[in-house]
Amino acid sequence: MKNKIDFSQPLIVLAPLAGYTDLPFRSVVKKFGADVTISEMISSNALVYKSEKTRKMIEKSPDEDPYIVQIAGNKPELVRDAVQILNDIEGIDGIDLNCGCPAPKVFNHGSGSNLLGDLKKLEEILGTVKKYSKKQYTTAKVRLGVDTKIPVEIGKAVEACGVDFVSVHGRTRAGKYKAPVDYDAIKLMKEAISIPVIANGDIKDYDKAQEVLKYTNADGVMIGRGAIGKPWIFYQLKHNVEDINQDKKREIILEHFDAVIDFHGIHGAIMFRKLLHSYSKGYQGAAEFRDIINRVDDQKVMRDMIENFF
Repeated sequence: MKNKIDFSQPLIVLAPLAGYTDLPFRSVVKKFGADVTISEMISSNALVYKSEKTRKMIEKSPDEDPYIVQIAGNKPELVRDAVQILNDIEGIDGIDLNCGCPAPKVFNHGSGSNLLGDLKKLEEILGTVKKYSKKQYTTAKVRLGVDTKIPVEIGKAVEACGVDFVSVHGRTRAGKYKAPVDYDAIKLMKEAISIPVIANGDIKDYDKAQEVLKYTNADGVMIGRGAIGKPWIFYQLKHNVEDINQDKKREIILEHFDAVIDFHGIHGAIMFRKLLHSYSKGYQGAAEFRDIINRVDDQKVMRDMIENFF
C-alpha cells in the first residue's frame, strides 16, 4: 500500500476541534494547504449505538485524502466495536485515539486525557485500536500528563502500541488551554521515541509554526484554535509565504461559507455567524458588522455582506 502520509517535509495537520472542524471547514483547509485532516472527536458509544448525528460527523469531502477519524473511549470492547464499524466505511485512512481531551464530561467518563493517568489503560485501549483496525494508519493525540508532565513515559507507551505517529499538545490536562505551552516537553518526547511526533498547542501564525518546528525538531505541526478565523495559515505554511493578501483571505472565507451552506443547508447561514465573528476580528467596523450579521439568516444577503466587508 502506497504511503499517503509523507514525512519528508514537515506535516501540516488540522487538529480536531469540536464544533469547528466539520466537513466544510476541513474541505477548505485541505484545498488551501493542510496535508492531513481529522474528524471532530467521535464518541465510541455514539458510533456503536448508531447515532445519526455521529454518522454525519464522519462524512468527508472527496478531496480529504488522507483523512483520519478520531475516536474517544475507555472500554476495550466498545472501542473494538467502533473500530469495526469504521473499518466498513470507505475513504477513512486512519483512526486516531483521543488521549488528550481535557473536557470534564470526557475526562470523568474515563476517556480523553484521563487515559494519561493510567498508561496501562492507555496501552490497552490504543492496542485495541491497532489490533482491530484495517485502516492504513493508527495514531494518538496526547497531552503531557494529567497534572504532572510525563512526556517521555507517554511517548514510550504510545510507541509500544505500534502507532504510526503521535500528536502532542504541550500542556497537561490541568493546564487546559491557558497554561504556557511547554515546547521543551514536546522536544523531550521527540528525542525519546522513534516514531514521528507532531507538535500542537498555541501555534497561531506562520512564524510560530516555523519556530516550533525548529525548536522541537518535530515532524510536523498540528493547528486547531489557531486556524479558527485564520484558516489561511495552512496556505501560508504550504506555500511558504509569510504574508497573505486580502483577496486570498476573501476567497477562503467565501469558499468556507459556500461549503457550510452546501453541507448544512438552510441552517448554514445561522451557523456561519460565529465563524464570521472570528473572521472579522481586527477589522475596522467589526463590532458593527457582527451586530448586523447576528440578525441575518438569508444566505444571499449574508454572502453579499461578506464580499463587501472583506
